[in-house]
Parts: sequence; C-alpha cells; structure tokens
Amino acid sequence: MDIVMLVVMGGLAGVMAGLLGIGGGALIVPVLAIVFEAQGVERGVIMQSALGTSLATIAFTAISATLAHHRRGAVEWRIVALIAPGIVLGAWLGAYVAAISTMRVLQIMFVIFLFALAAHMARGRIASRPHGKLPGPVGMGAVGIVIGVASALFGIGGGALSVPFMTWCSIPVKRAIATSSGIGLVIALGGSIGFIVAGWEASGRPPWSIGYVVLPAMAGIVVASMAAAPFGARLAHRLSDVTLRRIFAVFVFILGVHMLWGLLK
Repeated sequence: MDIVMLVVMGGLAGVMAGLLGIGGGALIVPVLAIVFEAQGVERGVIMQSALGTSLATIAFTAISATLAHHRRGAVEWRIVALIAPGIVLGAWLGAYVAAISTMRVLQIMFVIFLFALAAHMARGRIASRPHGKLPGPVGMGAVGIVIGVASALFGIGGGALSVPFMTWCSIPVKRAIATSSGIGLVIALGGSIGFIVAGWEASGRPPWSIGYVVLPAMAGIVVASMAAAPFGARLAHRLSDVTLRRIFAVFVFILGVHMLWGLLK
C-alpha cells in the first residue's frame, strides 16, 4: 500500500510539474510524512526526511519537465541563470532552518502553506496582471533567496512562487511555466544537497537514507513522476489548465485537512 501511494502521488506530481511548472511537493511531502509515520520512523526526523526526499524527487521530475519544455523552445534560460545563485543560497538556508526545527513547527507551517496554495489554485488562474519588467541581477538574487528558502521549508519546486512572479513581470504564462521547471531543477538540486548535509549524522532516520533523503521512497516516486511529466508538458501547450488546477486544489486541501487533524489529535 505504501508503494501504491508513492507511485500514485509521483504520477500526479509529474503531471503537475509539466502542466503548471510546480514540483508536486505539496502532494509528495504529506504523503511521505504519512508513510514514514506508519512505518514507525522517529517523529523527530519525519518531516525533515519528507522534505529532503521530496526535493530529491523533484530534481528528477524537473529534468523530465524541463527537457519537454526546452524541446518546444519555451524555457527562458537567461532568467534561470539570473535567479539561480539566490535560489541555491536560499535553499541551503531553508534546509538548515528545517533541520533545527521541530516536527510540530514544520507541520504547522506546511498546513498553512497547503491551505494557502489550495485557495490560490482553486481560483483557476496562473497569471497575475503584468506590472513591469524583471528586476536586475541584485533584485533577481533577492527573489531567488526568498523562493529558495520557502521551497526548502515546504519541499516544493518553487513554481507556486516563481510562476506568479514571472507573469507579474510580463513573462507570458506558458513561458513562465516552462521556465519554472528549469528553476525547479536548481531549487531541487540545491535543497537536496542542503538536506543531505544537514541530516548526515542525524539519528533515527529511515533505513537507506543519505542525510534526510530516503532512497527507496525517492525511487518509487521518481519512476512515476518522470514518466508522467512529459504528459503534463503536452497538456500545458494544448489545453486550458483551469479544471486541472481546481482538481489539484482539492487534493491539496484534503491533504491539508489530514495533516491538520493529525496536529489536533
């Protein structure tokens, strides 16, 4: 049953990565937390292991989604290059904060994030009204740090933040989604390294872990997500995403309720 849950969530995460430029951590993290808790993993490392493993899976998903978008010439590599240094710094900082935080604090932050993301996705829109141009290198670095920290703390690919930011800066929606996949790859690699280093000597981790990255769980999700990501990318270039965004919002809301119920018990 654990394997089935991981594969199903991996497939959904892959579709969302290709379709909306988001890494799927909003689905993967709570499911991993449920699986690890059911397996009797020490509570002090459950959320950290879920976050680190989620980012590691997103690295593979992002590769698949980015290649699919790149073949269509839709990735703005200039934007990826400008924002990457801040992303990496922010991801390392977020991984460190997550490593020293308690499970309850991380759960509370993640529940708030899930409900906020569900509300945003339920609106059925990606683009905000354009307000101007992209900032310069310093501004892009600052934005990258913010996105990197949030992504590491929530185990996400950053698309929930980077896509609205780029559309606000007048980048067309489909190009913002495609570019967000490339940004997600930078986030995932930087965050994964941060969680590996932060959890290298942590006790109570699940078997076959490298730092806070749990290899068996990562493998199950990666296989399904990489297979599904190109399908999501094709949908992004052919179909309206409003209905799928709202379905995604329902999934996220249900997972948020489940995590909230666990906190209140």
